[in-house]
Amino acid sequence: METLSQLANGFAIALTPAHLLWCLVGTTLGTAIGVLPGLGPALTIALLLPITFKVEPTAAFILFAGIYYGAMYGGSTTSILLNTPGESATIVTALEGNRMARSGRAGAALATSAIGSFVAGTIGTIGITFLAPVVVSFALKFGPAEYFSLMVMAFATVSAVLGSSAVRGLTSLFFGFYLGMIGVDLQTGQARFTLGIPELLDGVNVIVVAVGLFAVGETLYVAARRHAGKDEIVPLRGSLYMTREEWSRSWKPWLRGAALGFPIGALPAGGAEIPTFLSYWIEKRLSKKPEEFGTVGAIEGVAGPEAANNASAAGVLVPMLTLGLPTSATAAIMLSAFQSYGINPGPLLLQNQPALVWGLIASLYIANIMLLVLNLPMVGIWVRVLKIPAPLLYAGILVFATIGTYGISNSPVDLILLYLLGAVGFLMRRFDFPTAPVIIGMILGPLAEQNFRQAMTISDGDWTVFFRQPLSATLLALAVVGLVGPRLYALYAARRLRDAAQPGEA
Repeated sequence: METLSQLANGFAIALTPAHLLWCLVGTTLGTAIGVLPGLGPALTIALLLPITFKVEPTAAFILFAGIYYGAMYGGSTTSILLNTPGESATIVTALEGNRMARSGRAGAALATSAIGSFVAGTIGTIGITFLAPVVVSFALKFGPAEYFSLMVMAFATVSAVLGSSAVRGLTSLFFGFYLGMIGVDLQTGQARFTLGIPELLDGVNVIVVAVGLFAVGETLYVAARRHAGKDEIVPLRGSLYMTREEWSRSWKPWLRGAALGFPIGALPAGGAEIPTFLSYWIEKRLSKKPEEFGTVGAIEGVAGPEAANNASAAGVLVPMLTLGLPTSATAAIMLSAFQSYGINPGPLLLQNQPALVWGLIASLYIANIMLLVLNLPMVGIWVRVLKIPAPLLYAGILVFATIGTYGISNSPVDLILLYLLGAVGFLMRRFDFPTAPVIIGMILGPLAEQNFRQAMTISDGDWTVFFRQPLSATLLALAVVGLVGPRLYALYAARRLRDAAQPGEA
């Protein structure tokens, strides 16, 4: 009952004209960004981080959440009509959606994608509403040792999953640690890694790092790999309305996709890719018309993964709001926005900032309705967005990144750092090093250091405190499994294949 009362207060905040306008701007911008190939919500939110110095927190996070949800919706349009996923999570949608479009069923593919996104997004938001207070009540039992172990587990799982290898993920993570340690140590008062530059005594602004890696670095990478010529956009033919058969084939995949996406998205490093591929596999197995998969396009192969994609986006917000743990690149950027406001996400966030949290959650319900209206009737407009000249788009991003960063502190040092980090971000993308662990390491690294010091102080320097506490020891064990488990499984699978091949060789 208390949860419903808090949600009602959240709707009173979210339904004010100003916040409705921010929500509309966010969902519209997010949809446009999702449609454009190669761009995504992390880049867009990073580019808009400087507004945190002018806009009040609730409005800013309603905008960012609208962009996040909108990009999940918009990415399907590019996948279906262009066979080019706008987001990594919509790769699976392209498998069947583009085949449906080439078979003259683009309208049905776009409709099941939009409606499935609405259904799963709403289910996921309901999950946030009722799960967040439960997670908070559990997390309030954490002490410094448990928090340190939780962050170690997050470091291990995120680094192992976000990237082609654990070594690359950990390298990015430790680079983020280094950036987070720059400045004056709050406990000893000693300057660390400042290189004698006075502007670095206050540390590197996380906004400069986020914009440099995600906006500048990603833009340079996408622009450098932009191929010559134009992709073929499949013309939108037929009705946008689904037939009775298509409805009957879609509603169960929507529910199954939502049931997969939300819990996996809420896990550390769960992400959207795992539930979308898993949903596709399940729908292919359960389909009564498996012959349509990979040929003319099966509507279940669009409905399920799109629902899983949007439900996972809602799931990502649970650990970010309740534990302060980002489990995706976009969540890491949003966490940096909290830092800009001096707000610490975690168990006390719901107590200290109830208007912000419940206003944000209520705005997600509103955003889902707005996105359903924006995506179906206005699909022709989103197709036109695909015709924006790429050079103008990328040049505009760089200009906004430069102006926004300089406006934070009017410091030339920040601009130098911006483009140095942009070059680093470009090289990281070029050599397949994930950029999200850098932000995670920069934000959570100092917090992990602080909790480690507190735990050691409380225990009089006894480092076994991290193993004596059952919860702390369990979290550390999970961290080891997250790092070592995939490697051991790969060795086991390779050995089984080798053993199975030996009789044939003989």
